[in-house]
Amino acid sequence: MALHRTWAVALFGVDGVLVEIEADVRKGGLPSLQLLGLPDSALQESKNRVRSAIVNCQENWPARCVTLALSPAAIPKAGTSYDLALACAVLAGAEQVPPHRLDGTVLFGELALDGRVRPVRGLLPAVLAAKRAGMPRAIVPTAGLAEAKLVEGIEVMGANHLSDVVAWLRETGELDREPPSVARAAEPSETLDLADVMGQPEARWALEVAAAGGHHLLLVGPPGTGKTMLARRLGGLLPDLTPQEALEVTAIHSVAGESPCDDLMTTPPFVAPHHSLSITALVGGGAGLARPGAVSRAHRGVLLLDEACELGPKRLEALRTALEEGEIRLARRDGTVRYPARFQLVLATNPCPCAPARDVDCQCPPQARRRYFGKLSGPLMDRVDLRARTRPMLAMASQLGCEPEPTEVVRKRVGDARAAALERWSAHGWQTNTEVPGPALRREFALPRQVTALLDRGLETGAITARGADRCLRVAWTLADLEGRSRPDADHVGAALEFRDRRSP
Repeated sequence: MALHRTWAVALFGVDGVLVEIEADVRKGGLPSLQLLGLPDSALQESKNRVRSAIVNCQENWPARCVTLALSPAAIPKAGTSYDLALACAVLAGAEQVPPHRLDGTVLFGELALDGRVRPVRGLLPAVLAAKRAGMPRAIVPTAGLAEAKLVEGIEVMGANHLSDVVAWLRETGELDREPPSVARAAEPSETLDLADVMGQPEARWALEVAAAGGHHLLLVGPPGTGKTMLARRLGGLLPDLTPQEALEVTAIHSVAGESPCDDLMTTPPFVAPHHSLSITALVGGGAGLARPGAVSRAHRGVLLLDEACELGPKRLEALRTALEEGEIRLARRDGTVRYPARFQLVLATNPCPCAPARDVDCQCPPQARRRYFGKLSGPLMDRVDLRARTRPMLAMASQLGCEPEPTEVVRKRVGDARAAALERWSAHGWQTNTEVPGPALRREFALPRQVTALLDRGLETGAITARGADRCLRVAWTLADLEGRSRPDADHVGAALEFRDRRSP
């Protein structure tokens, strides 16, 4: 009997658990292969892939009773990333390769029938989990070597073929240490500048405030007035991601199976799904273990829901928990996974179904307008800090002969405001005004009663909720930061209340 082990990683969302793979190769009994440890269908099929890959690499498949156990046994295992580790466990158990190099090495990769090592999803968070577990080395598909090398503090090697790994285990060959160089065609740079948007001073100011404080925004107006153009330019006003944020965002996109990453995503992501998307595509889901949806792919960036009233109440209401908590928890058959979802929501919608160029031309009866805009429920809108109208253009020339401000100028003001907020909140672990909890705003950073008098009156009359009052305070701090003030005054609080005007458009 020969009993040896290799290592892999089981992913649950962006969190990983180290999996020990034990191979027991016995002489007695009929030749067979058993796979234990709650494997899913794709992992069960790995038995055939591993057998064919080993045979086609001119290695001997042991004509014995082979048992492969994946521990912890109670955790469901899914996907094809275990193939390479299973193959090496079988070869070590059959004493065809020396096992000493397998100790402390985590293996990732799907095997083709001829032994080629194919890339897999979630390589970045898996290597991160291996590092946290104290593993010194990892072997990954060469196609994913650039992505895996984004993790510092762990030795990463790449393999194109199972025979390359076998040669490395026998100390007769070496694995790739550097990712392959890929010639890239020059991509045309897409310039999205605020100077392209004509007029709309109210909406432009709301966009600047949203960028400075990380607030959610609703844009309402007739078609063709620049709602989508403004929303798509919000990402250009946001600062680049910090190294930790970049690692979080890149890990989510790796799990989502998007284009292979050879560098960290340093710019905030911008996600703008079509309004016909499903709830699963919006918040995440799928069979077995849930995969990230649009809200998680927009983590630390912008989620634009254009034609928001066309999405329907069910999909819009699914956003409420993510907006409040900054993460989404999805329970499925094989367990519950957690994905970060701290994004800036931008809703853009027409004021009514007929959507005329001018309000006076609207043919909708009042109840139709209320029913259409009522798809944005009160609890959802209570979580949206800023609401702005876009107006029909009256002339093609710039308003008052002034050229609209470009993105660079506004981005500078946004950066200064964010720096002031970071300096104020960094000791508490917060980065932007929108992350500050309400109790902290009311106790440690409480404003004088004369400053918050309008908020008190709004609470008494039912014009705002307690959550709305907290969000008004956050917007007031952002307005003060944009003006270079150390604390908000009554005017800032009043302006924040005006941004939450609940009257129907």
